[in-house]
Amino acid sequence: MTEGLDPDFTPIATRIRANVGRQGFMNHVGAELSELARGACTIEVERRPELLQQHGLFHGGVTAFLVDNATTIAAATTRGQAALTAEYKLNLLSPASGDRLICRARVIKPGRQVAVVAADVFCVIDGKEKHTATALASIAMLDEKAAARIESPA
Repeated sequence: MTEGLDPDFTPIATRIRANVGRQGFMNHVGAELSELARGACTIEVERRPELLQQHGLFHGGVTAFLVDNATTIAAATTRGQAALTAEYKLNLLSPASGDRLICRARVIKPGRQVAVVAADVFCVIDGKEKHTATALASIAMLDEKAAARIESPA
């Protein structure tokens, strides 16, 4: 947590953490927002049988979820505005085994309408991180009017 280093970021971080706490899927997967800073986000998930595929590895969908959520959250930290994933390219580099998955996202280029965000996913095996995936995402940044339409659809 680095919210305390940037007092202007504290209200943004508080709002983001509250929004993440309301995400049903985040809670369902058991993921945790472990670090949040302006332009960066880290999400982690512990190994559980329901998150694994038939070979005992983390399912690729878990990796994709972490990338999707972490990149969007990282983009939202830049100005505190709502954000939605527009697209991402995910490269699975090696099997995701181990006790935990960690996704670290960082904003490459903030923008008023689109932010470009990179993410790397690591699995933790015997206390050591192994790079398992990398991604690049385009995140749509929403103005207040667009965000209000999404939150209260007609």
